[in-house]
Amino acid sequence: MNPFGGTGIQDITAAIQLSLTPVFLLSGIGVLLTMLTNRLGRILDRADPLEDEYHAATGVEAIDLAMRLRALALRARLAYSAITLASVSALLIAIVVLLVFASAFERFHLATPVALLFIGSMLALAGSLICFFVEVQLATRSLRIGKGIKN
Repeated sequence: MNPFGGTGIQDITAAIQLSLTPVFLLSGIGVLLTMLTNRLGRILDRADPLEDEYHAATGVEAIDLAMRLRALALRARLAYSAITLASVSALLIAIVVLLVFASAFERFHLATPVALLFIGSMLALAGSLICFFVEVQLATRSLRIGKGIKN
């Protein structure tokens, strides 16, 4: 802190340096969110025509379509959960950056809140990646490539 009451350029420079890693993390989470929202959009796009077919179907075909729609619904919920958790992670990292900058202007103990927020962010990010992993596993299991093709 500047002895005349202002914030020194060194304090602001240090805050910027401390913020760089969380800002890069925010960038990575942004890419993850883009991929997850695209994935959710594709799931929803696949479900729309199946719902129309389901309403017109009867018997075994209706049962098959209902099972496929349930699988897509589960995948959509997992993708939505992954998006929510990634967004929470990004929000917590943004708060960390704000606290780091606030500490450049006002001297108060921020190690514990910053550490807790960062841990919370990493837990949310891990949860997001777990949801994504499970969704990909479900998508892989439901592949229908080559079914019904006679050799």
